[in-house]
Amino acid sequence: MKAAVWYGARDVRVTEREVTPPGPDEVLLSVAYCGICGSDLHEYTDGPHSVPVDQVHPASGARAPLVLGHEFCGTVTAVGSAVHGLAAGDRVAVEPHYRCGACPRCRAGEYNICRHFGFAGLMGHGGLAEYATVPSYMAHRLPDEVPLEQAALFEPASVALHALRRGGDADSVAVVGLGPVGLLTVLLAAWRGVRRIVASDVDPARLGLAARLGATEVVDAREADAGLRVRAACGGEGADVAFEVAGSQAALDTCLAATRRGGRTVLVGLGRRVSFDSSALVDNEHSITASVGYRDTYPELIRMVGTEGLDLRPMVTSVIALDDVVRAGFSSLLDGGDQIKILVSPSAPPSISHSHAASALASASEEHAPAAPAHAGREGDSR
Repeated sequence: MKAAVWYGARDVRVTEREVTPPGPDEVLLSVAYCGICGSDLHEYTDGPHSVPVDQVHPASGARAPLVLGHEFCGTVTAVGSAVHGLAAGDRVAVEPHYRCGACPRCRAGEYNICRHFGFAGLMGHGGLAEYATVPSYMAHRLPDEVPLEQAALFEPASVALHALRRGGDADSVAVVGLGPVGLLTVLLAAWRGVRRIVASDVDPARLGLAARLGATEVVDAREADAGLRVRAACGGEGADVAFEVAGSQAALDTCLAATRRGGRTVLVGLGRRVSFDSSALVDNEHSITASVGYRDTYPELIRMVGTEGLDLRPMVTSVIALDDVVRAGFSSLLDGGDQIKILVSPSAPPSISHSHAASALASASEEHAPAAPAHAGREGDSR
């Protein structure tokens, strides 16, 4: 099979690899779509960050060279001898979190912060390939009414949904950083009935998309006092909850300035070190919390898409072939431009990419395609 394999920074190669047959508790699937995430882009540009190199990851047993891609879905082609509830021919969305099931956090149901935390496609072999073998607990069977092109977006949508849960009940929210996860946070906040949603970013096109997805106000982050502008857009009092989805000091400053007294800031973006005024934090009784990955989100997203009419596809800007993943995927995202979410289709012919992928997806077979990363020109990981 063909697979996009990470060998090192700026060294991702589409090569031939053997298909790994499923073990007793695993499933083998033919990949339909796999997305390039901002995390994948960081591994490509200056990794390794998460990819295990010197020793194998304890949950996956894998190390580099490693097949990338953790936003994927497909059709089961074989199941292990101990697998129940899944069969060849089932269409599935992959929830790529590894979990041991035995550590204190797993036993508490908090498997996204398992002692052996990791993702297929970052710490183990993933879905930027024609076939992928994963633990059966990662595979969620899809009802007929959920198309694969929607299921390809469940992973980044899960990051947004978990962050919203971590933020708690809110009448007003601010979303700072409009990569795919930030935009999905806007969309899901609107879907969940948040009355006032203020979105902020440096990209006018993304601000426009946020407005179409449900933001009630948008604020250009390049303007002076962006945080105060977001606060003003929240009725002057400030947002109940602000989501930092850019992974930068500037975005955190905006969130803290935009949040009301007693409000909360949720860190979602993957930045490095940040600082804040602890006296102001105490005086305003602000809370800062973090959100990593997700848990128990896929069943809700399957229901929202399958029976409630949620459409995640406005994120998608291109569908590309697996052979073109470096040129039309990673390099295109690093070059900037208007890409938001790129779907990779392992079955698509090379050198045929489709911009404005809504029309491309409409004509594509449900047996093919994947997803994309965040805006390249930002500090940290804008998710």
